[in-house]
Parts: sequence; structure tokens; C-alpha cells
Amino acid sequence: MPEVKEEKDLPDLPLDRYRLGTEESKRFGKAQRLLAQRCMIRLGFTDFPADPKPPAPSTTAKGLIITALPTSLGAFDLDHAKRWGYGWEPRLRKTLEPTGRAMTQAEFAALYGMSSNGATPKGSKSSERGCSGRANNQLLKGVADSRRMWTFPATHDADLRKAVAKDRQVRRAFATWSKCVVDKGGKRFADPMTAYSDKGWRRGEDGNTPHTRREVATAVADVECKREHNTLGVWWAALAKRQRADIQRHEDTYAAVRGDVEVLRSNIRKALG
Repeated sequence: MPEVKEEKDLPDLPLDRYRLGTEESKRFGKAQRLLAQRCMIRLGFTDFPADPKPPAPSTTAKGLIITALPTSLGAFDLDHAKRWGYGWEPRLRKTLEPTGRAMTQAEFAALYGMSSNGATPKGSKSSERGCSGRANNQLLKGVADSRRMWTFPATHDADLRKAVAKDRQVRRAFATWSKCVVDKGGKRFADPMTAYSDKGWRRGEDGNTPHTRREVATAVADVECKREHNTLGVWWAALAKRQRADIQRHEDTYAAVRGDVEVLRSNIRKALG
């Protein structure tokens, strides 16, 4: 069982070999945008940005919403918790927004294949799924079963995490963590995920919190208790055990998934040069 005092102490999980990691997912997104941009330029949209914003005013989204847990068990960065509680620095929103200009409606239609006639500046027609779809096809070239690659590990992992939440040792660890939070003056929560998502933090439309004194104090107690009682280490060990068993049960399928992921990684490298 790993001793987890910092996020960097957390080892990779067995299933991580069968899916893109956080940085790899960012590279996938970058490669997809780059290939889509090249396609748009070929269609005559010569100044199409690499990272465009939706058409203004956007008809596709209300805004950027950040709700993902920083770790599988919520907050774990003590310095961050002391300053921002269960939220984040407001400037972070700006860094996550697209850096390019807003698309025109014609560009948006060509990018996603949504125009009524598919016309482009060069007079050619965009493909049915647009340049975005074409970019995805390029990145998935050689992948035997993209649906299986994306969904099989994710679906199994979700089921395994639900099972781990009911594991006797994990439940005992959560109970110890919960008592510790209460002893430090916080509210009683069933588990760290519940603490992170508590409605009392009054998240705004973008998912951020107001960083109240009570919220910050609870977040600090939450992180301190996880570190003091190795809550994340206990949870990791239980999940890793179940993941290894699942990989053994579905050895052939996982091997096929891993092969497809390696093809995808190769395509990403080629796209980015």
C-alpha cells in the first residue's frame, strides 16, 4: 500500500496503461485542433485559428464549466485548499478558454459539417462531419475498434470504483477520515467525494466556489485528514487490486484495447511532429 502524502506519491493504476493520461489527452486535443485547422485552410478559411472560440454570441454553450475532481478523492493540495477551498483561482478559467478568435457561422458550419449546402470559400464542399470529423478520422486511422478503446476501460473502471466504495477497508478508512474532519471542526461527510461536491459551497455557473471561511477551513481539514490517515493510499490499493483482477478476467479484450491505444498515441505523435 503506498503512503500518499502528496499527489505525486500516488502511483499509476493498472488500468492507466489502457487509456490516455491527462497530458496525453491534452496532446490528443491539440493534435485534433491542428489537423482540423489544416483542413479548414484547405477549404479556403485561410486565417482559421488553431484554437477557436465558438461563434459570438455562442449558440453552442453557456460557458466554461469546471466540475472535475482534482483527484479521485477530491481535494489533496494543501496550499490550494488554504487559499481557494474547494474552488480555484478565478484566473484559471481564462487559461482554459480557447485562445483564438471566435469562429464565424460559416467556419463553424464547415468545421462540424452543419451547413445547409456545405459551401466553402473555395467552392468545394465540406465533408459530412466537417473538418473536425476528418481530423478525428485521421487520429483514429488504424485503430481496430475506437468505441471499445474509449468505452471498455472507462465503463469497467466506473463499475470497479463503485465496488471499491463499498469495500470494508475503504469504508473504514472513510469513517476514520470523516471523524478526523469533525474533530478539526468540520461537518460530517460520508466520504471525501461528498465533501468536495457539497451543495453548501454554492458553486456558480462555472463550477467555482466563493471560497468562504467555512469552506476553506473544511477543505484544509479534508486534505490534512487524508494525509494523516493515508486515505488515498488505502483507496488506491483497493482499486488497484480490483483493476488487476479485471484485467486478468478480460485479458484478450484489454490487450486489444492497449494495441489500439498505442496506434492512437503514434498518430498523435505524427500529427504534432
